[in-house]
Amino acid sequence: MAGNKDFDLYRPSEEHDELRKVVRSLAEAKIAPFAAEVDEEGRFPQEALDALVSADLHAVHVPEEFGGAGADALATVIVIEEVARVCASSSLIPAVNKLGSLPVALSGSEELKKRYLSPLAKGDAMFSYCLSEPDAGSDAAGMKTRAVRDGDFYVLNGVKRWITNAGVSEYYTVMAVTDPEKRSKGISAFVVEKSDEGVSFGAPEKKLGIKGSPTREVYLDNVRIPADRMIGEEGTGFATAMKTLDHTRITIAAQALGIAQGALDYAKEYVKERKQFGKPIGDFQGIQFMLADMAMKLEAARQLTYTAAAKSERLDADLTFYGAAAKCFASDAAMDITTDAVQLLGGYGYTRDYPLERMMRDAKITQIYEGTNQVQRIVMARNLP
Repeated sequence: MAGNKDFDLYRPSEEHDELRKVVRSLAEAKIAPFAAEVDEEGRFPQEALDALVSADLHAVHVPEEFGGAGADALATVIVIEEVARVCASSSLIPAVNKLGSLPVALSGSEELKKRYLSPLAKGDAMFSYCLSEPDAGSDAAGMKTRAVRDGDFYVLNGVKRWITNAGVSEYYTVMAVTDPEKRSKGISAFVVEKSDEGVSFGAPEKKLGIKGSPTREVYLDNVRIPADRMIGEEGTGFATAMKTLDHTRITIAAQALGIAQGALDYAKEYVKERKQFGKPIGDFQGIQFMLADMAMKLEAARQLTYTAAAKSERLDADLTFYGAAAKCFASDAAMDITTDAVQLLGGYGYTRDYPLERMMRDAKITQIYEGTNQVQRIVMARNLP
């Protein structure tokens, strides 16, 4: 598994290229056949989870010392990209496993890392990330969930909303207020387990896309957890949450790349076969220009995303800008490319008999979660290189 921190800024190594081949083969054989069914039925892609766990591709970011593959940030991007190319819902397995567990990896004690990263690496558990609330979306620092110290324990009460893979994951990184007077500096991070008394889940949201990945509310009703499940020091949770997003916004860019690549690949083949006016529609310049623009946007997004991944691995000072830029640019590109791909198929593109309408619906969320693209522009403006 690729794990060289000194990889070239713009160019994946041979090891990364080999990883792509492995993931693409697995995705096409064991994930793609179920993608339409998963979307239509709105069910969790268990086949994808089983295939990814069997191939040790479900959480490649976990360090080797905790039983993981120790993959670098670019390798993680490639895994997510190739899975998203056939099924966006399934790509949220490796993506959200990283999102949920990265706070532990970044700020947790060695004991906490061993306790929670090791089962994740083995495939015995998934991880989710609980930041947003009904009244705290873009303004995450305005959260209301409370964690009150009680001896050697903390008692958590509150509601988290828009939690990806909620109910399926065993572990949850939860941000909660420990000192209401300090706003963002009064927020702390904790690991909550699905089996903890007082943890429950709302009904799955009925979404436009990524229907195979459950999105639910997480209810915390007097959830009493040991104090040693705090991630880092008290009051550092919000800083850890923001540091996490610097790294994981790149995984959303990767998901957007994969969705866009899948749409472009399908459209390219379709225009070779579809004939009108006595010849393939791909022979018409208007169609060729559309494909050229789609490919250009996709490649620009890919280069920006891979650069951001390199910066994530090296912990470069300008990571915050590049992470936001990659997520924003790639998701906007994915929305454009999937919309054009639907257009290239005409009426067929608008039907569920073809995968492009699903890809277009799935692409939309990449402009919204882990910070809307309007928020990404605020982040970029505040962190101009």
